[in-house]
Amino acid sequence: MLIEDLNDIIPQDFPDSARVWIYQCSRAFIEKEEKEVNEQLYQFYTQWQAHGAPVRGWAKLLFRQFIVVIADESDVEVSGCSTDSSVRVIKSLERQYDVNFFDRMMITFLLKGKAEMLPFTQVQYAIDKGYIDGDTLLFNNVATTKKELMSTWLVPLSKSWLANRVTLNGTIA
Repeated sequence: MLIEDLNDIIPQDFPDSARVWIYQCSRAFIEKEEKEVNEQLYQFYTQWQAHGAPVRGWAKLLFRQFIVVIADESDVEVSGCSTDSSVRVIKSLERQYDVNFFDRMMITFLLKGKAEMLPFTQVQYAIDKGYIDGDTLLFNNVATTKKELMSTWLVPLSKSWLANRVTLNGTIA
């Protein structure tokens, strides 16, 4: 999957303001698992509710490693209980596949069209050794709206939140 494919995958009929949650998995899923995960996500979002009202939602495993959940709150606002129900699905997938979706110390880069993870503590080493640089695309999993997802989910390391925490080309970015 390439980033250009996002425009074909993310529903275009959701407003830019639609809420987004991104869950990064501790490993990539194999094809069989990807199909199973996407089926479970489909079962979830087609029945998603907030205080008894249907939530217009969407969810999919992208790059075999990220679950992206989108909710259009134009008609029904996603409340604490409905957010909790989405987290329960993620927790269930964690148990089912023995993975972790909540490790915030892993940073993922797009290298040769594939998501590659690095522990935060090894990012500077990877820069120093030339494995990644300021132009390497970083998955910015803090996007909270569809607009942010489409425009800033993948950003060059030099323009990311991580830039001021590393040294690029011998100088702090």
